[in-house]
Amino acid sequence: MAQPKRAVWRLQVGEEAPDFELTATGDGAGKGGPQKKVRLSDYRGKKNVVVAFYPAAFTPV
Repeated sequence: MAQPKRAVWRLQVGEEAPDFELTATGDGAGKGGPQKKVRLSDYRGKKNVVVAFYPAAFTPV
């Protein structure tokens, strides 16, 4: 069976990143803690945000 094609998002310099939600773990200082939902829009216009993705990082793959 053929695999469906996935959408590829390619932003251009100056384009606004789409909003997304992730589950964050810990307190940001590496001390663990409760999980909470974090949205990019929570920081829009308030702070600079760097988004970095590491495929398969911290997974048993």
